[in-house]
Amino acid sequence: MSLLDRRTVLKAGGAVWVGGAVGTVAGCGDSTNDTGGTASPSQTPSATRSTTAPPSTNSSATPSTTPSTTPGGSPGTSAPTQTAAGPNWNTFARSLKGRLYLPSTSGYAAAHQLFNPRWDSVRPTAVVKAANPADVQKAIDFARTNKLVLVAKSGGHSYVGASTIANGLQLDVGGLKTMSYANGVLTVGAGARLYDVHAFLDRYGRSLPTGTCPTVGVAGLTLGGGMGIHTRTYGLTCDRVVSMGVVTADGKAHTVSAGSEPELFAALRGSGGGNLGVVTSFQFATIPATRLGFFRLTWPESQAAAVVRGWQRFAQSAPTTVWGNLHIDAKSNGTLLVRVLGVSTTGDATAAAAQLESFVGAKASARTLSVKSHLEAVKYLGGGTTSPRQGFLAGSDVLKGPMDAATITGLLGVVKSAARAGTPASAILDPLGGQAAKTPAGGSSWPWRSALAVIQWYSSAQNTGAQTFIANGHRAVRGFSAGGYVNYVETGRAVSSYYGASAAKLDAAKKKYDPSNFFHTPYTFG
Repeated sequence: MSLLDRRTVLKAGGAVWVGGAVGTVAGCGDSTNDTGGTASPSQTPSATRSTTAPPSTNSSATPSTTPSTTPGGSPGTSAPTQTAAGPNWNTFARSLKGRLYLPSTSGYAAAHQLFNPRWDSVRPTAVVKAANPADVQKAIDFARTNKLVLVAKSGGHSYVGASTIANGLQLDVGGLKTMSYANGVLTVGAGARLYDVHAFLDRYGRSLPTGTCPTVGVAGLTLGGGMGIHTRTYGLTCDRVVSMGVVTADGKAHTVSAGSEPELFAALRGSGGGNLGVVTSFQFATIPATRLGFFRLTWPESQAAAVVRGWQRFAQSAPTTVWGNLHIDAKSNGTLLVRVLGVSTTGDATAAAAQLESFVGAKASARTLSVKSHLEAVKYLGGGTTSPRQGFLAGSDVLKGPMDAATITGLLGVVKSAARAGTPASAILDPLGGQAAKTPAGGSSWPWRSALAVIQWYSSAQNTGAQTFIANGHRAVRGFSAGGYVNYVETGRAVSSYYGASAAKLDAAKKKYDPSNFFHTPYTFG
């Protein structure tokens, strides 16, 4: 999801439609496939863009022999035929330090669940709960030998359910969550959740630039980029990676860094999960855990266009110590709620709030300033220390520059139409720029360094109204869209639209590290 947990950012903002009742738009998740190489999706928004229908639940013993290559195809339709004798599950289970779950195993139903309940009907052939990197190697070898499609899962927040698959092997690295800290560097397993990472680092007075949903897995967030309140000050989460442990399609373990297999290192930093391997651990260069200044500004709907114009100027001109995301939310009474929640890493947001108001040309109708410690801020932005499972539909557009007046009017009209139709809907604009505009040492595959912002089209509904809202959102801004953000992957777009100018280098890395296309689902490239 976007940086701010939807439960938190809307609590103080007024009533919005959720499932036909007054409530808050909830949702949290910032990953594609949760671990591994690079996720998949697109560059040119397609003319017919629907959000994902639940994957196939077909559990036939003879699945298709040809993996699906159509973005938007269900994860359940891409597993090749198994060997004639069938997998030897008993021998495989005995080889693992972790656990193997089959459909007949107690605990299987919970083992394959993702964050979004809409994927509960997808039934993998088996689930491996890895206990160590050796289990990851064994699972990849077993899947390759038995011609099973393997998908990795960390936090399980994939927007399209890409970390589960019918007729395939789900590899859960959630058990790889140990952490250690020394000399400014965090070493962490790929299964650690964001709140746990921040709570651990807080002991040392350190932090990381991350998203805010507390239950998102560190792997999914990092591999797809990782936007957050520190994006402009310290860059993306992937920019702070020093090294990674990764198991490639041949079952071999690698430690990659700027000085060791730099091509794979750069490819893994920002292109998503699921394409080039399964990451088992990270080393991050941490940042100071300082006190943060917050501002929350709300304007009446009559000022909506001025707020968008002012916010765009703010995103271009504000100091790199300042971040603020813009929410345009559909309210249950058919009107719009227009707000910005901002952060200053200097610890005082007074000047930042005043600067934004000056760019808008109107004082906010409601204005709140506060100061929070590192862990107070983490809990505030995440709505607590955990997140309940929740359903949603979402998509994204990367803004290559400030929108013109007609496009702003179109964007506001899309949310307004959803409000009038009784569809819970939000357009959430997260600023880029600052340090995020700079490619880090060692390289990165994240393609949107020169972009202004990312729009997330988000609905807690999972119906045709939500699909229409997202499709209309894409159309409204298409003249200013450079593509999509891979951590907000959706169906109905070409895979290349998520990778921009990085696509060619990623394809080269795929040919080198996964020449047989072992890591292949409807959401992978190559």
